Amino acid sequence: MLKKIEINPLTRLEGHGKIAIFLDDQGNVDNAFFQVVELRGYERFLTGMPIEEVPRTVSTICGVCRCVHFTASIKAADAVYNVEPTPTAKKIRELLLNAHYVEDHCAILYALGFPDFVVGPTASAATRNLIGLIQAVGAETGKLVLKKRQAAVKVIEMLAGRPIHPVAALPGGWSKRVTEEERKEILELSKEMVELAQLTLKIFEDMVLKNKEYMDLVTGDVYKVVCNYMGTVDDKNRVQYYDGIQRIVDTKGNEIGRFTGKGYLDYIAERVLPWSYLKMPYIKPLGWKGVMDGEGTSLYCVGPLARLNVADGMDTPLAQEAYEKMYATFGTKPVHNILAYHWARAIELLNAAEKVQQLAADESITSPDIRVELGKPGEGVGIIEAVRGVLIHHYKTDDQGIVQEANLIVATTHNKGPINVAVRRAARHFIKNGQVDEGILNYIEMAYRPYDICLACATHTLPGRLPIQVDIYDSKGELYRTLRNY
Repeated sequence: MLKKIEINPLTRLEGHGKIAIFLDDQGNVDNAFFQVVELRGYERFLTGMPIEEVPRTVSTICGVCRCVHFTASIKAADAVYNVEPTPTAKKIRELLLNAHYVEDHCAILYALGFPDFVVGPTASAATRNLIGLIQAVGAETGKLVLKKRQAAVKVIEMLAGRPIHPVAALPGGWSKRVTEEERKEILELSKEMVELAQLTLKIFEDMVLKNKEYMDLVTGDVYKVVCNYMGTVDDKNRVQYYDGIQRIVDTKGNEIGRFTGKGYLDYIAERVLPWSYLKMPYIKPLGWKGVMDGEGTSLYCVGPLARLNVADGMDTPLAQEAYEKMYATFGTKPVHNILAYHWARAIELLNAAEKVQQLAADESITSPDIRVELGKPGEGVGIIEAVRGVLIHHYKTDDQGIVQEANLIVATTHNKGPINVAVRRAARHFIKNGQVDEGILNYIEMAYRPYDICLACATHTLPGRLPIQVDIYDSKGELYRTLRNY
């Protein structure tokens, strides 16, 4: 009879989940499952709601991810009304999103990721946290990081009306123009953001890149998941967050396809799991291949490392230098070593800070032309790069703009399969002959932390009647039903 080890609750993540590890008679790992045990259900909450109320509502899915749901849903609302926002409104939205990137990436790196490296993977849980990290890098450095991160929060509050749950967006535009005084203030604040990003990359270099033990983990096979990747690029294949084309590449970097808007239906299918509230998407043209990585897998990753893997570079100079350094270190592309997500996150922090600076330097962002007239409501898809990866909001409304159906595919949902592979691989590597301690369990938790998972964002309901394919499997992994809504 298999013996079960459970890591419950999981630590240093947003939401509630657990890991179930099953050992064979010799005490070695037979299998391991990353399970999500909470349900949010926003896809049902939104039914019957006026589409213009949706952005403010979905921002409450998560206090961490509020700006990204806000932005994706307002893009979907634009599409529902068949309008394109004014150039100024798009710049304001992009400015908000990039400020959110700075604030969020900073929080995730320092609170969730860095403690495993700066404090140590096997350090006591009492010190392997943000407080322990500050003690390790010094109180003055800790204060400096918090102060400079606050610059990004201030920009979010100025643009969106609130620092936590935004309220300023409207279908077809924005409700509040940026004044010249605000633009100048944001420009000054952006300098602190760039300094924060540069400091973060230096800490990563000093604490991780110069540490052979850590680099063996970063570049080794224990934390390696070979899968496909999805991310958003511009017409020059550079990383984009607010707008662009969603690109998918295979395990060797060859392009599988590109899509925008409702085109996601041609590439993404969602599998419902009997043991988790989190669905497991896969690349539809490849077909379901199981919870396995390697060449030919249909699983795919999104997020910072995935974005860099699908792109040919960054669109700001300092971030481009950091991008080139990372790939030169690994000597290959795509990089499948998942601890590199932390490095990619730090590079994006710099990229977003530089973009805030560029947008704030553009005086046209103060134009009063911030909204267009709306058309007749219908159906719309909004896609952005959330901090954690590709975020899709899809709504269908009646002729009064009342939501009839909703589907949300969130970054953590995209990453469900690879996360499960990573957890299983780490468990099989570190647990031998039934020997388990706190340090070993943390090494296993380190397999999901690179993905910066947000379980509140990712758990809703089964899809409604929007055109989508869902494969339902029994407890033995056998397909017994496929739901097609088209």
